[in-house]
Amino acid sequence: MSIDQGTFESLVPSRFTTFTFPNPSSSSSSSLSPNPLHAPLLRVAVLDSPTQPTTPLIAAMLVPTHRESDWTFSTHSGHLLLLLSSHYHHHHISRLILIGNLPSSPHPTPYTRPIQSISHIQDALIPLLLALSPKSSFQHGLPEIPFLDYEDDLIRSAVVDTCVGSCVGEMLVEDVELEGRGFRRRLRFKRMPNLIQTQVRILPIDGCSDVGFAGLGDLGLFRLDMGSLVQPYLGPMVAGLSVIGSCLERRVRDGFRLTALCLGVGGGALVTFLNDQLGIEVVGVEADEVVLTVARKYFGLRESKFVRVCVGDGIRLVQQIAARGEIANCDSLSDCFGVKLDSIFDVIMVDLDSNDARVGTMAPPLEFVEKSVLRAARLVVSDHGILVINVIPPSRSFYEKLVRELQEFFVELYERDVGNGENFVFIATASPVETDSSDCENSFLTKLKLVINGEFLDSIRKI
Repeated sequence: MSIDQGTFESLVPSRFTTFTFPNPSSSSSSSLSPNPLHAPLLRVAVLDSPTQPTTPLIAAMLVPTHRESDWTFSTHSGHLLLLLSSHYHHHHISRLILIGNLPSSPHPTPYTRPIQSISHIQDALIPLLLALSPKSSFQHGLPEIPFLDYEDDLIRSAVVDTCVGSCVGEMLVEDVELEGRGFRRRLRFKRMPNLIQTQVRILPIDGCSDVGFAGLGDLGLFRLDMGSLVQPYLGPMVAGLSVIGSCLERRVRDGFRLTALCLGVGGGALVTFLNDQLGIEVVGVEADEVVLTVARKYFGLRESKFVRVCVGDGIRLVQQIAARGEIANCDSLSDCFGVKLDSIFDVIMVDLDSNDARVGTMAPPLEFVEKSVLRAARLVVSDHGILVINVIPPSRSFYEKLVRELQEFFVELYERDVGNGENFVFIATASPVETDSSDCENSFLTKLKLVINGEFLDSIRKI
């Protein structure tokens, strides 16, 4: 595309521009330090922050070699999430410039991490970066333009499948090898490419960890490990059941099967774990039928008498159950999105995130924080039950608002910091938490401690 000379002189909130540019670093290569920017033409993408800080800060990032087609680096939404999550000396970025080789494909491609150094090519890119900087950044002379490092633990990846859902859009199933953590199967959406929607551990069938590059992505060479939860926040969510362990044990002793409503199914790891490991009857609600198809085909989701999933808006379903329960005061409800449901559940687990990349990574979505929704959730949770929420607060004000609203409708509120710098788990109780003074062994808690890391159980605090 043709770029006007003055295009980048001003910062324009949310403006996104891409173009190709002759590689100025093509000669900066040697046998000892191969140049990761090897293409004669580079893809340059420039994004201005939706909200501009007072002092402009321009930063650059080199796209990792062989990941040029990854949605994280090749899409507007991925670029935006990188910008919103990046800081330099605790300052927000005004403009983030991505520079990389031209993508070899419009779709994600297999990846193997190369061994390379980038420091020797940064100097060759400085004139280009200065030309892409706004006038306001030159107020005190030549601006410092830091190169931000993109680091993750991905060693290699292979595409298993790509498909399109009516609700979530394009999605990618990929098998990956992670540094120090073995193999995973992951689900990502193009609309939020930096967010791992689902991941499960996969194990080589022959027990050999040295699977060749060609073998990664071969469904016949791996089996799913459904007995563990590798998504960072799922273990802490399940650990939240310990808050009402005494009530749940009493329910089990009285002959009742525990019930859970899961809003957001994804690959079905949480739904499957609750049933397989804890014997809980689970109903899962997922917005996109194709996501459920992917979960059944690639992530081991199996439906049964005690594991039921349906397609629909989970928030709307909670409101419908609450409304029908109030009117009919009945013990069961039929035909809610085609699935017969109990009117109340021992636990509701909420794993919903915002689908708007403009606000960054956020969970739950703003619609869930509305008073009418939280009131409905309280009506759908039994008097001894809990509401467990995966929370990714985009701001302190969002976190505080969610705390206030939950405390308005629930009696006690507990929190577990997942420890990854992003997720929290909130556990809201419908009644005061009981102290177990019984001498009888709590078989439910015993089972929970066998399948969940004890650290998750010990670090839950009351807000």
